[in-house]
Amino acid sequence: MTQEIAFLGGGCFWCLEAVFLRVRGVAEVVSGYMGGHVAHPSYEAVCGKKTGHAEVVRLRFDPQVVTYEDLLHLFFAVHDPTTPNRQGNDVGPQYRSIVFTTSSQQTDQLRDVIASMEREGVYKAPIVTETVALEGASGAGKEGEVRTTFWPAEDYHQNYFARNPHQGYCMMVVSPKVKKAQSAFSRLLT
Repeated sequence: MTQEIAFLGGGCFWCLEAVFLRVRGVAEVVSGYMGGHVAHPSYEAVCGKKTGHAEVVRLRFDPQVVTYEDLLHLFFAVHDPTTPNRQGNDVGPQYRSIVFTTSSQQTDQLRDVIASMEREGVYKAPIVTETVALEGASGAGKEGEVRTTFWPAEDYHQNYFARNPHQGYCMMVVSPKVKKAQSAFSRLLT
């Protein structure tokens, strides 16, 4: 079984993690940080807008079970890719819409999905999702390249929604995104 890696950022990583943990064929979801200029960033530094990093999730998935294109459609459905540096009340560059592709095939699929959504007028405003092509598939980045390295978030951020379903933010923000995914993408979810 060959697995692929995807890196997606679209607002708070708790939301994306909660959605993608429910997708058939996704073997692992890890919350973390990418796209900035500081090595080994902390949540406090990222939220303090001092690192340039975005909150992202790293997905390990089986493309025989769920396609990268399906993951992209779900990603774009559960966040607003038209608002730079913002998702709802979460404001700052750490909440920007960003995709790090791990192959030329992923880059092409991402471009095709965005072009299709723009042609179909899915959103009233232009899609501003930042796209970054990585050198390799691991997210380890090239030697010395902090921007393209995936930095796992602190342990307390992992599996956050499952551990804190009654926390205010989870009830008001995460849960509606999970419900939206369950309604619109039931064929993909467990």
